[in-house]
Parts: sequence; structure tokens; C-alpha cells
Amino acid sequence: MDSYWRLAQSPLAKNAPYLEFSVRPLTSAVLGCVASRDSASSSSSSSSSSSSRSSLIHSMELQRRPDQCLPVRKGLKRKLEEEFDDDPQISAPPTGDARDALLSDVKEQVSLLDSNFSWNEHDRAAAKRATHALADLAKNEEVVNVIVEGGAIPALVKHLQAPPLAESDRLPRPMPFEHEVEKGSAFALGLLAVKPEHQQLIVDSGALKHLVDLLKRHKNGLTSRAINSLIRRAADAITNLAHENSSIKTRVRKEGGIPPLVHLLEFADTKVQRAAAGALRTLAFKNDENKNQIVECNALPTLILMLRSEDAAIHYEAVGVIGNLVHSSPDIKKEVLLAGALQPVIGLLSSCCSESQREAALLLGQFAATDSDCKVHIVQRGAVRPLIEMLQSSDVQLKEMSAFALGRLAQDTHNQAGIVHNGGLMPLLKLLDSKNGSLQHNAAFALYGLADNEDNVSDFIRVGGIQRLQDGEFIVQATKDCVAKTLKRLEEKIHGRVLNHLLYLMRVSEKAFQRRVALTLAHLCSADDQRKIFIDYNGLELLMGLLGSYNPKQQLDGAVALCKLANKAMTLSPVDAAPPSPTPQVYLGEQYVNNATLSDVTFLVEGKRFYAHRICLLASSDAFRAMFDGGYRMTVRYCCILVMEKEARDIEIPNIRWEVFELMMRFIYTGSVDITLDIAQDLLRAADQYLLEGLKRLCEYTIAQVSYENFGTHTCPPALQLDWKVNSCALI
Repeated sequence: MDSYWRLAQSPLAKNAPYLEFSVRPLTSAVLGCVASRDSASSSSSSSSSSSSRSSLIHSMELQRRPDQCLPVRKGLKRKLEEEFDDDPQISAPPTGDARDALLSDVKEQVSLLDSNFSWNEHDRAAAKRATHALADLAKNEEVVNVIVEGGAIPALVKHLQAPPLAESDRLPRPMPFEHEVEKGSAFALGLLAVKPEHQQLIVDSGALKHLVDLLKRHKNGLTSRAINSLIRRAADAITNLAHENSSIKTRVRKEGGIPPLVHLLEFADTKVQRAAAGALRTLAFKNDENKNQIVECNALPTLILMLRSEDAAIHYEAVGVIGNLVHSSPDIKKEVLLAGALQPVIGLLSSCCSESQREAALLLGQFAATDSDCKVHIVQRGAVRPLIEMLQSSDVQLKEMSAFALGRLAQDTHNQAGIVHNGGLMPLLKLLDSKNGSLQHNAAFALYGLADNEDNVSDFIRVGGIQRLQDGEFIVQATKDCVAKTLKRLEEKIHGRVLNHLLYLMRVSEKAFQRRVALTLAHLCSADDQRKIFIDYNGLELLMGLLGSYNPKQQLDGAVALCKLANKAMTLSPVDAAPPSPTPQVYLGEQYVNNATLSDVTFLVEGKRFYAHRICLLASSDAFRAMFDGGYRMTVRYCCILVMEKEARDIEIPNIRWEVFELMMRFIYTGSVDITLDIAQDLLRAADQYLLEGLKRLCEYTIAQVSYENFGTHTCPPALQLDWKVNSCALI
């Protein structure tokens, strides 16, 4: 099944006082007991039923309130199919002669309904055949518009009620086709209501009052298969009429439809129970007045008993009704919990019906939304193990809902260590590799909660969780933000007791785990702890050992870790890289670079003259002061200059390229310079020769920054990798 997901609008808030308002879990809530079809207002999942004739086609309404982080819930729409009939053969909207023939057939059936509204046995038989014929046609949604155009709705609504009984009529008992015509009409109207544009037409024709009356047909004390089937068709028709239509939901309540539906929850026929629960589920969705009336009619005790039913279809419908009742309704949620719903809902996590499992996980997530005590009670009553088992299911929606529930439970400090202890960490980390955005985000949200417990830090490292969080490819920005906050949370835990534990593990564990700890600490430890970890406890040796591995991934991990250490140690920027000069600095300015005006010394570089000024050179470094104070007598050790006669004005520079020398002089004259990677290493050597410490620092910073970025994209040149590995070690 395709998954539905919607991105929460607000990212993780920094240092949020309450987590669930800063990171919002995502859900799809695309559930179907037998099969589902696309919802009219939002993306939902679809699946096909294995049974051909007796299946119900479910479709879900999806909602997220912008002001709360409650999960999406759904309403229920049914498309009913009559037993034992062949599938309709029309697969596309009819056109031309075919459409005219179909319209003519529809009008003929409508005419029969209009002219045969009496208790006469012949009339009842004709009306029954007409309702069945229209229902057979309506099973194909492509021809529904033609049926409506042919005037079927008023005729079908008329036959939702029994014909008037004249005083002169003497009819046998049972009466001819009693309940059958009404059932056929309700069935056909339920099929026509699958299209949203026809819902209001049916209601405006007066169908609701008659459908509500049909729900009460059993109250005369008689029950039969015909009555049971009639009531079920009436409830299903109400379900489809009210689907995603708030005004019709309200009309059903005002017509008195909710009390008989609640009463039918206790009906002996399980199909009637299911149909009544399905209607209540739809009526409760996004309608607070309907929710309140359902609760006032004392539906909760019966619904909670239905949760314990061995019939999967019964407990699926019951948990769906309860889910829609508590969604965005904290007062009703309290009543549901007080009525004893928690334990049976937890029991459904082990149901053989995956749809009930998904609903139960979603409902537990809602129970755990704001009540810390409830989070603890859910865990104490045994919900964690089945939820973790659901994480490893092949059903994407089942994994998504269980991750959602665990995410909510993981926000309580009392539950975090227990979830990890029961094996929840690794399955959640694996879900980060999912291509389903909401599943990936729910897993990240749960991991964010687990990272808040100090006892879980070593477990994150042991199973490679830090690397998975760092290397993961995340689909939506909210997930990226959540992962970044998780890494930050883990980083904040690495001090004191946690750090001492990790150092102990780095000393006594097997080599592979020691290296994993060292890699993690390189990324997450504070700069103040670097010497203790990597010098005193030999963490640097473990990282250097990775560089000699035959595994390219380990080599890269080690190199990146060393770069991270060096970057922390340097904490430089181009602005502050140049240290204060030991003597007052004199900057002549850009206009005097290689300018013959007032020049009193000339350098020969690659055969070209470069004009300079002694006052500027003397102020720049000890190397130039020694050069000029010593009468030009310099050794190769300082600057590799070839000295001419003392009276000569030209000084030859044989070992520096023109562009490198010019850039060095530009720094001397201005105090700043833009350095690119292709020239940084040659310029670094020149700055070292002439003792230009500020320029050296700028060059080192450029090399460090570029090489660190390249390590992240796997494109760093090997020679530069080696240079930076050595530099990073020196910086610790």
C-alpha cells in the first residue's frame, strides 16, 4: 500500500519546554479492514480485497489539526457489493449509443418504481427487481452519474419506506417481500453516495429520515435475516452519506440517528454491530457534537467490550470508533481511559488482524500524547514488546504506527531505557533507511526521545547509531532537523559519568567497539576533553589505526574523525586567523604593491622585477629585519635567497613562483589576502620561510576547511588527506 504522510509545519524548537510541541510525529493512518479506496480530500492508501463479493470498500478521511501534534485519524466510507451477483462489465464511462441505452434502461427501472408503490404482490416484486437492477448498475462508479441523471434518487428514496396500507387491503403475514424493497433501495442509495457530489442530492430528497427509521425496524420484537440485512444496509448508507460531509453528519444527529446506532452495537447479529460501529466512526470524525452525543448515549462500555471480541472485524470497528472519539478531545480521552479501554487496546497489539494492530498503535500514541502518567502505564501494561515486534513487520503502515506510538512513549524519561533494553533501538535505526517520509520521521522522533537518557548513549554507539544518524539520507527537512537535534542531545550527554563509562569501554572492549567509541567521541566530545580522550586514553591511536585499514569506509571514517578533531582544536575563521604582530605593523596599502614609486629594493622572481619598500618589509617579520640589518648577508636556511653584491639593489628569489611571491607581498602590504586551495600549500611554505605567522595561519585554515568539506563528499585528494591527517594530529 502506498503511504500517506503529511509534514508537520513546525520544526524542532531549540530547548523546547515540552517535546511534543517542538517535534511533531507524522502518521498516515491509512487503514482498511478489507479494502480501501482513495479519499476525496487527501491522499490515502488503497488495497484490494481477496474476497470478490462480500467485501466492504473502506476509505479514510485524513486530518491534522495545526495547533496540536495529534495523529491523523479517519472517517469511514463503504462501497457495498451484493452477494452472489456477477461483477458489472462496464469499465469506463459509457458514451454515444451505449450511454443512451443505459439511460433508457435506468429510466425504465425508475418508471417501475414510480408505478409500483403498493403492497400488491406483483408491484412489490417489480419494485424489488428494479431496486436490484439499479444497485447492480451502481456498483460501477463510472455509470453512477447516468443513474442519477435518469432520476433514480427520488424513486429510490420513496421506496425506503413501506407503501401505505389501505383499509381495504387484506394482506397475508408475512407481507409480500417485506423489508426486501427497502433493503434494495438503501443498498442502491449507499452505492450512489460513494460519489461526494451525490450525497447532498440524496439527503435533500429526504433519505435520512427514512434511513433512521429503518434502523429501528427490529423494535417491534421481530428479527429475521431480512430485517438484519435491511438495518445493515441502512447503516452503511448513512456511513457513505456522511463521509467527509460535516453538514450531513450534523443532519444525521438532528434526525435522531445516533441513539439507534449506539443501541445496535449490542445487536445479536455481528454484521449489524459492524455496520453500526462503522457509521458511528464516520459520524464521530471531526464533529464534536456527534462525539459528545455518542458518549452521552453510553456507547463506551459496549465499545470497550467489543475491543475484546474474538471477531477481528468487530474489534477493528470498535477501536476505530474510539480512536475518532478521542482525537482532539482530551475530555473524552479521559472518559475512555476511566472506562477501562487501555488494557484491551494494548491487547490488540497482538491481534491477528494487522488493521486492528495499526489502529491500536495509533490510539496508544494518542493516549500518550500529553499525559506522562499514561505513558508510564502503557509501558507497565506490556505495550513495548509488541510495538517493537511491529517495527519489524513487512507492513509499512504497521511499522509507521508502531514507530509513532513508541515515539510518544519515548518522550517520558521513565520509558526510555526500557524501550532500548527491550530491543527497540536497532529496529528504529533501521527505519531511517526507509524511503517512506512519515515512517522515517516517526523513527527519528522516537530516537530523539531515547537519546535523552544517559544510559542509552553507549547503546547508540554499540549498534552504530551515531554513524547511521550522521550518514542517513533523510527525505523531509523536519526529519533532518530532528536528527540534528538528536545528535546535539547525545553530544550534550557526553560528560561526567557518561564520558567515564565510554572511556572505560574504549579501554576494555574488543577492538572494533573501541574504535567505534573513539569515532563517536571525535565527533561529539567537547574540545576541553580532547586531550584526555585522545592522548591520555590513546583514542588518537585508535583513529590512526583506522587509516591503515584495508576497508575504504573505515579509512574514510578515521580521516573524517581526525579532521573533526582538528577543526575543533583550531576554531579559527579567516577574520581572526592572523595573530597580532610582535611589532607595530605598517601597511602601505594596495596601491604600493609592486609599485616603483619610492621603491628602495627590488626582487627578481622568475626573471621579473618586483618593486618593494624596506620600511614595509622590516615591519613585517624577523626574516626581513635580519636580511637588511645584516647587510643582505642571509643564509639559505632563512629564505633561500641568492645574495648579490652589497651595493646591488636586486635580490634574486630562485625558489618561489611569481604568483606565490606576489600574493605573499600583497599580504605584507595590506594585512589580508584571499587564498585558494590550488596555491595554499606553496604559499604556506613561502610564509614559513619568511616567518609570516599570520599568513601561515590563513593558509592552514584554508587547507583545513577545504579538506574537511571534501572528506564529507569523498572527493579529497589523497595527498591532501595525508597532509591533513598529520596536521590534525599535531593540533590536538
